Amino acid sequence: MGWALSEKPDADLVVKALDVAYEQRGKPQGLLFHSDQGSQYASRQFRQRLWRYRMRQSMSRRGNCWDNAPMERVFRSLKTEWIPTTGYMTGQQAQRDISQYLMHHYNWIRPHQFNDGLAPAKTEEKLKTVSGIS
Repeated sequence: MGWALSEKPDADLVVKALDVAYEQRGKPQGLLFHSDQGSQYASRQFRQRLWRYRMRQSMSRRGNCWDNAPMERVFRSLKTEWIPTTGYMTGQQAQRDISQYLMHHYNWIRPHQFNDGLAPAKTEEKLKTVSGIS
């Protein structure tokens, strides 16, 4: 991916992650970016990047875990289904393996009950086909 893991949440890391996602998704327009109220997401640097990409920002309400439940579910799946119980030897190994899970397994292969058993990317393709979006 070309960006290093960080020991603490910081604006540089989330901006780089947003850049990678934005490019990989084909520079989508009119998106809503939802996060918790972490300082990295409230930083000027991150808000400026959202503005540049024409994305609206949404944040969970303080102390309301239900606002971020879908993302917490992703992390639970990652931890229980994928990450080795012994952990990783290096940050690079963790980055490569976790990226494989999120970008390939979770999005393209893993069935999701909410999507009638389809993976998210396959559900998205199906919706695009039905609605005629290319």
